[in-house]
Amino acid sequence: SGEMGSEDGTGPSASFKYPHYAITSGTNLYVTDSSNGTIRKIEISTGIVTTFASGFNSPQGITTDGTNLYVVDRGNNRIRKIVISTGVVTTLAGSGSLGYANGTGTNATFTHPRGITTDGTNLYVADSQKIRKIVISTGVVSTVASGFDYPRGITIVGTNLYVTDTQSYRIRKIVISTGVVTTLAGAGASGTTDGTGTSAEFKFPMGITTDGTNLY
Repeated sequence: SGEMGSEDGTGPSASFKYPHYAITSGTNLYVTDSSNGTIRKIEISTGIVTTFASGFNSPQGITTDGTNLYVVDRGNNRIRKIVISTGVVTTLAGSGSLGYANGTGTNATFTHPRGITTDGTNLYVADSQKIRKIVISTGVVSTVASGFDYPRGITIVGTNLYVTDTQSYRIRKIVISTGVVTTLAGAGASGTTDGTGTSAEFKFPMGITTDGTNLY
């Protein structure tokens, strides 16, 4: 509707409060409605909005493997799993305490994580200064790469991750198998200059996606 709120409804009769990220799964969109602490579902064909799951604290990134949704519960420093068919929510990883400890499930810690993506087997999370990996089947958390300045968006193309390194004004590439990090684009200065590689400039880049050939 353009008004802040949490009303379910159809099209402009529904309301949101600072929605952040969205993912498609089948015929629906799932949106992290950050300030409401909820996950909203939108039927693409009809625009019908319902509240799919609640109990989050500033949810941010969201991704899916087709069966489950995986949500960055930023304010709780946890990664949550939602079964799409039932709406059941569980914690996949994160104790709730701040930190960068690796471990299994709730023995691991995160620090204000934001973005998330998946290759169907693993999750990759943009975690404040690091990129973390979670094995979906086991909940084992490890660190893929470090040295970022508040990364937010993250996507995967083949064997590489691409990350918006927001406060360094760069787009970074990570080789998943080695953790080697390089700068794909961005001079490191805030700006809007087009160009090639490090001659281009960005100003707080956040979201990122791909068609397999290009990044947007």
